[in-house]
Amino acid sequence: MSGTDEKSLAGKTALITGAVRRSGRATALELARFGAAIAINTRRSVDEAEAVKREIEAAGGRAGVYIADVTDEQAVTDMNAAITKDLGGVDILVNNAADRGRIPTLELSLEEFHRVVHIILDGAFLCSRAVIPHMLEQGWGRIVNISGSGNLVGYAERLHVHAGKGGLDAMTRSLSSEFCARGITVNTVNVGKIGGLRSATSGPHPANVPDELPIGFDGEPIDIANAVGFLCQPASRFITGQMLHVNGGEYMA
Repeated sequence: MSGTDEKSLAGKTALITGAVRRSGRATALELARFGAAIAINTRRSVDEAEAVKREIEAAGGRAGVYIADVTDEQAVTDMNAAITKDLGGVDILVNNAADRGRIPTLELSLEEFHRVVHIILDGAFLCSRAVIPHMLEQGWGRIVNISGSGNLVGYAERLHVHAGKGGLDAMTRSLSSEFCARGITVNTVNVGKIGGLRSATSGPHPANVPDELPIGFDGEPIDIANAVGFLCQPASRFITGQMLHVNGGEYMA
């Protein structure tokens, strides 16, 4: 949705978990461009989070940095209280925090399986539960869960990631069914192959990820941010419980 200066989200506050790089960072900048105040969450990347904050403020937006482990119930409660005090109650939640390491299944420990699933699922649950009361009070809210094509295609050596993302997809449908009649839409953006520098925890692309997508090029973080921005618009009020595939034709629903 780049290219418009419409401040359609002015007066709204958006929390993006894992917002310091790649698609998380791009989403923070995109929602800020639409006028939302941005709560930048990270577990430990303080310098990168502050850099995103400076970018937003340099463009005339409002932003704050909130250091919290989204799998920690008290930390999420405290983060939500701090955001509400600084920027206002959270109207938009983007559950982006994840760890996508590649590990052969027979080498995958139960501890690592649980760690990754906790980040994806516990984080989305705790953050959603924390912010929904404000959304209900306002009669308006947007929750966007970030999933991945590998969950549907079945990338090799990512059993733990796909288990978490599959649960996240189901969470989208359940939350939407429960709250859509009260002004809150809940959707999933299903992310395909995104080019550029990958995080240290991502590992190499699995063997069954295609070298070239049907569309002929890899996606960029802004492609994901555009999709999230679209689903957060007031004009997207009739879209809920859906999975928006942003994958260059790798998986077709």
